[in-house]
Amino acid sequence: EVLQNHVLEAKVFHTEYGTGVAILTGAHRFSLTTNIDDLKLRRMPEVPGLQKPPSCWAVLSQDRVTIVLLAVGQDLYLLDNTSCSVVVSEPRRVSVGSRAVCGPPHSLAGPFPCPPAVPRAALQPPALAGRSFPLLSHGQACTAGTPGPILARGKEVRIEWVQEASQEIFKIASMAPGALLLEAQKEYEKESQKADEYLREIKDQKLLPEAVSQCIEAAGYEHEPDTQKSLLRAASFGKCFIDKFPPEGFVRMCQDLRVLNAIRDYQIGIPLTFTQYKRLTIEVLLDRLVLRRLYPLAIRICEYLRLSEIQGVSRILAHWACYKVQQKDKSDEEVAHAINQKLGDTPGISYSEIASRAYDCGRTELAIKLLEYEPRSGEQVPLLLKMKRSKLALSKAIESGDTDLVYTVVLHLKNELNRGTFFMTLQNQPVALSLYRQFCKHQERETLKDLYNQDDNHQELGNFHVHSSYS
Repeated sequence: EVLQNHVLEAKVFHTEYGTGVAILTGAHRFSLTTNIDDLKLRRMPEVPGLQKPPSCWAVLSQDRVTIVLLAVGQDLYLLDNTSCSVVVSEPRRVSVGSRAVCGPPHSLAGPFPCPPAVPRAALQPPALAGRSFPLLSHGQACTAGTPGPILARGKEVRIEWVQEASQEIFKIASMAPGALLLEAQKEYEKESQKADEYLREIKDQKLLPEAVSQCIEAAGYEHEPDTQKSLLRAASFGKCFIDKFPPEGFVRMCQDLRVLNAIRDYQIGIPLTFTQYKRLTIEVLLDRLVLRRLYPLAIRICEYLRLSEIQGVSRILAHWACYKVQQKDKSDEEVAHAINQKLGDTPGISYSEIASRAYDCGRTELAIKLLEYEPRSGEQVPLLLKMKRSKLALSKAIESGDTDLVYTVVLHLKNELNRGTFFMTLQNQPVALSLYRQFCKHQERETLKDLYNQDDNHQELGNFHVHSSYS
């Protein structure tokens, strides 16, 4: 069949057995193997009436079960080893709280929530019932949270369970504390007396703290900023009637959502869920932004979350500078000046690391210019030695006043240069020469004699012979 109809599309996926490949043929049939090292091609059941390629499809593999999920128009099909099941059919517009069941025909758009009044198992094919599948987002997997109705979002083909807090608030005719609080806040904005009725009902059951917590939690799982704001307004409204309600959770959620909404913007394009964001941690998210060279956004997030400079802004600026030195279209002077203007004396910044990157890119002169901004001589000298700028390294070591650093450079020069050149170099650096003489007095007496000969220092040479005679 493949030879006759060719392969229209293929997807690579990972299983417990190894690397798998699934193909869609020109006859609109799916075949797959779960391990390319032990090739056993399995043909999946046919999708009834499929006359053209699906608008999108994905392979899900967990617990040694591999299935194909595909969208045809508004319908969602699931293929397992034995059957083809319809997950969503007969597209129609149904409002479920803040969500609507509809979407463009070219994607797994939606969402597709199951109305909570109907038992979940009745709406799912046997292969899905009671199982937890990965979130498929941006080519990476992240385990879904609490099992619930299926929700497919956007063109990136993400499938996730609707979280319990969202179900409680948005299901039809819900009497959950969070749902009542949300209604109370909406009625309050309309200046309706119903707001008081809803509040009394929650307060009489002493469920107001739970209602506030539900609204805060549900806001995290929403992708639409308007719905997020509505839930957070409800939580803020409910907090007014609670004595000493801890504000940390509310404040943290507001911060998290601002960060998530910023990275979900179409110009950034990182559509993380709240669960993924928490599992990744902010440090990993910042690393992703840095790898995409989104330095301004990464810095704004650090400043907004008040991360320590060494953990946040300084680290990002260092990455930016290391990228900047690779730009070949600017002169060494321009690049060095631009980096210094941006970085200044920011704590935690190591100009020597940036200079090292410049040297690795073949820009030795730029590296030397950057080292001029490095305040720590101990960081400057090793790199100058690495770049074969030993005389400059010696000058920097002497300027530092660090005796050990001077000795390090002098001994490096001794091994690098021939004897005559080495002595001539020391002649131009009295401090280094004096320290080397001290070293020779204790370690290399014969070398000391050569030094006095080189200088025509007859007085010290005579003293040397007298001292040797007594020894």
